Amino acid sequence: MSVYLVTRGEGSVPVYRQIRDVLMQEIKELYNAGDALPPESELAEHFGVNRHTLRRAIDELVIDGLVERYHGKGVFVLEPAIRYTIGSSTRFTETLESQGRTTESRVIRKQIVPATGGVSSRLHIREGEKVVFIETLRTVENKPFCIISHFLPMQVCADVFDKYECGSLHAFLNIQCGIKLKRSESLISAILPEADDARLLNMPRQVSILRVKSLNLDIVSNRPIEYAVTRFRSDATQLSINP
Repeated sequence: MSVYLVTRGEGSVPVYRQIRDVLMQEIKELYNAGDALPPESELAEHFGVNRHTLRRAIDELVIDGLVERYHGKGVFVLEPAIRYTIGSSTRFTETLESQGRTTESRVIRKQIVPATGGVSSRLHIREGEKVVFIETLRTVENKPFCIISHFLPMQVCADVFDKYECGSLHAFLNIQCGIKLKRSESLISAILPEADDARLLNMPRQVSILRVKSLNLDIVSNRPIEYAVTRFRSDATQLSINP
């Protein structure tokens, strides 16, 4: 731990923020995910502050997603959140592999189902019309990252149900069907996960996920091709909106 004296007095940065900034830098340089910070009493003595001020600094780190406080155990460094950009032509594999990360996409379910509610309205098809439903689990560095439910009209591409098995679905549609997609909207909300999603994402059900509902259009005809519902691990994801 570095030697650091906080600055007090009129015009100086609040003491708890000074401590937060020092700890933030030390976490980046000296700690790995899963490491424990020194006990709060030790940190308070080190910085020459009371426990209340030290806890406020730690609270700031918790809010920033750098650490997690576990009652009776201490404060532990979290895995850095993965920055995932949502733009008009975002592709999961390309986006994350451009960051030097290894990714994998695995099909969990593949069915022909009738379109209902939001699926039929967003894809501009009749209620009950058949759609291809594909659910995929995406991993980053061999860890669960998100689950995506894809809905596509049956007539879009005859090969998608029989031949798509893994990798980028958008790349498959482009190569096999001559369809290139662009994103027209993304609706983001925080919700608690369903039991199956929590199990596949390896996370507790009481921790929220980030749900993104997206509509993708054919870049040439502007016709709705894919409605997708993505569930991200909120503790591992930082969404960046790039119109």
